[in-house]
Amino acid sequence: MSRVERVRANLRRAYEAGKESVRARRAEAGNGNGGYRDEPPPDVAPSTELHPTTASRDDADVPHGLRIAAAWSWRLIVIGVLGWALLRVISRLHIVVVPLVIALLLTALLAPAVQSLLRARFPKSLATALVVIGGLAAVVATLTLVITEFIDGLPQLTDSATKGVRQIQDWLQTGPLHLSDSQLDTYIDTGENWLKENTASLTDAGVATATTVFEVLTGMFLVLFATFFFLRDGSRIWRFIVRLLPVRARWQVDDAGRAAWLSLVAYVRATVLVAFIDAVGIGVAVWILGVPFPLPLAALVFLGAFIPIVGATLSGAVAVLIALVDSGWVTALILLGAVIAVQQLEGHVLQPLIMGRAVAIHPLAVIVAIAGGVVLAGIVGALVAVPLVAVLNTGVRRLTHRRPEAPPEAVVVASSPP
Repeated sequence: MSRVERVRANLRRAYEAGKESVRARRAEAGNGNGGYRDEPPPDVAPSTELHPTTASRDDADVPHGLRIAAAWSWRLIVIGVLGWALLRVISRLHIVVVPLVIALLLTALLAPAVQSLLRARFPKSLATALVVIGGLAAVVATLTLVITEFIDGLPQLTDSATKGVRQIQDWLQTGPLHLSDSQLDTYIDTGENWLKENTASLTDAGVATATTVFEVLTGMFLVLFATFFFLRDGSRIWRFIVRLLPVRARWQVDDAGRAAWLSLVAYVRATVLVAFIDAVGIGVAVWILGVPFPLPLAALVFLGAFIPIVGATLSGAVAVLIALVDSGWVTALILLGAVIAVQQLEGHVLQPLIMGRAVAIHPLAVIVAIAGGVVLAGIVGALVAVPLVAVLNTGVRRLTHRRPEAPPEAVVVASSPP
């Protein structure tokens, strides 16, 4: 090849290389059809870039706030449906669920005693049995004293109630109403007729009461057995439950569950102490004023104090009513002042001092929880609503708290089966 031909070949190769580079740049800047765009200029056409959270162009056209609202909505719907299904299951199995919940509360109360016996080198089964039997004996002894005193004082209260009814009749006749004997007889006859007309309903209520007694006895046996095994094998049961979860979730769920359990233990122990102080304060006031049934009323206040804010107040109102029937309005007013003083002591001193910040719950949350518990499960719902809120408060806060993940070699759940 001559020198001229070599020069021409080099020029052709350079030309072809330059043309290919131009085509490549046009393809990058345009749509690959020679540098000309099929779509309008950038200042006219909408952007084709998608937000990282969108899956298509249609999602990008939906406003961001609406997409967030929709995402929250369907998640809340799913949670609501699951919650409704859970409540339905609980309502169908309330004979089993309620005793298990009570057993958990008793376990939280008695667990420190079992731990003390274990530190004294008692066998686990023996320590658990001693604590359960001791707690059962204390309950039986207290109920025996309460029932005995109530039976002994019932005739006196009946006489006082009869005198009170006569005083009311005299007041209705001589007071501002000036009712005649015939009008009083008419009202009494109306009440008797109502009792006759509702005899069938009262009989049905008696049958329902018998069924309820059977359910209560069954629940008591279930509470005893569940409390025993929760105290003895609670850690193994919890490890088994955690092991059912995905591996990556076990560490956080185990940590949140243990924190929630400590919160429940602290709440139950503090509530028992506050209830005991309320019962002693109101019981001593009842005894000093000479009102009948000081021990039964103190026991009633103790049980009512497990419903925060309103429980001890309602049980104290019963004591005031008995004082009004038995000893007159002066004694009733004095006892009312004592009940109010005990309630102020509980609300402003005992609750903040004993409960502490670990289980502190806003009063509005307490009231809403009690109201919801009463609607869903009656008295039992009112008793367990606040501890449930305390447990959920601690557990959810611990789950949402960002912490470093567990190291790969950390053993969250033991490999050996329970």
